[in-house]
Amino acid sequence: MISLIRTDSANKDFIRLVKDLDADLAVRDGEEHSFYSQFNKVDLIRHVIVVYQNNIAISCGAIKQYDPKTMEIKRMFTIPENRGKGFAGLILLELENWASEMNFEKCILETGKRQAEAIGLYKKSGYDIIPNYGQYVGIENSVCFVKKLK
Repeated sequence: MISLIRTDSANKDFIRLVKDLDADLAVRDGEEHSFYSQFNKVDLIRHVIVVYQNNIAISCGAIKQYDPKTMEIKRMFTIPENRGKGFAGLILLELENWASEMNFEKCILETGKRQAEAIGLYKKSGYDIIPNYGQYVGIENSVCFVKKLK
C-alpha cells in the first residue's frame, strides 16, 4: 500500500531520508559537496511530502518559499531500491499542487549535472531549463529549472 503525507521537516522519516540523500550526494558531488550542502538545511522547511510503502518511508521532497510568487523544490530523494517506479513524479506533482493551493505561481529548482535521472524527471514533468539563479549563478555543475503552475 502506498500513501503520501504532507508534513514538515521535523518528521523523523523525512530526516532519515535526507541523511541518505546527503550521503548519496556526497559521493556524486565529490569535492563540490560542501558548497551545495550549505544550501540544503532542512530545519526551516515547512512543506514536506513523504511517501510510504507498507508503512515504510521510501521517498521524499519539499518546497521552500523562494520569493512571494515562487516555491523552490528541495530535498527530492527516493531510496535506491524504489527508483524508477514513479514515486518522485508523485511527490513532484503533490508539491506543485501544494504550492498552487497556497497561490504560488511557479516552482524553481536546482539539480546537479551528474543527476541524469533527476534531470530526466524534471524535463518529463514540464520543467524548462533556465539560467542558474541565486547562489547557483556561475556554478558549472548546476542545472536550474522552472515550471509555471496553473
